[in-house]
Amino acid sequence: MFRQSGLSAALLLAVVLGRSESLKEGECEVCVTFLGKFYQSLQELKVNLNSADIEKALLKSCSDAKGKENRFCYYIGATSDAATKIVNEVSRPLSHHVPVVKICEKLKKKDSQICELRYDKQLDLSSVDLKKLRVKDLKKILEEWGESCKGCAEKSDFIRKITELMPKYAPAAARTRTDL
Repeated sequence: MFRQSGLSAALLLAVVLGRSESLKEGECEVCVTFLGKFYQSLQELKVNLNSADIEKALLKSCSDAKGKENRFCYYIGATSDAATKIVNEVSRPLSHHVPVVKICEKLKKKDSQICELRYDKQLDLSSVDLKKLRVKDLKKILEEWGESCKGCAEKSDFIRKITELMPKYAPAAARTRTDL
């Protein structure tokens, strides 16, 4: 079917998805994911897709962003402490329904740090041995939950705090753990 038009199935799929040869698989992970979710939310909320409204919505979305997504927002200038401002490099193409992957390609040319952002690998709290993790990783778990460990001086303090909070933030993992 695709052979008649001269396009291979893979190339046709790449065209439809907005994929191109310049972005490798997994590259610009945070950019593609964040902007993909953002664009989807704009469509679901039926936001008027003009550049100004998109920019306002992007600034609002970035104010709630955490972690790597907040860093992405900083790089495009959508946070209050950002030094540069290339938000229009996102809002204008989105108003013309340019695929998110293409937008990220152009952002990569402007600032290569944007495509170097990667999401942290999620730990399986139901099977990981907390005693074998580094304190840095234990702190990161608490940070992802929006918690802190005041007065924690030793690794065992962080482990205790995580096991206390696990039923609240990771109930499935808390049920399957046998060391509680």
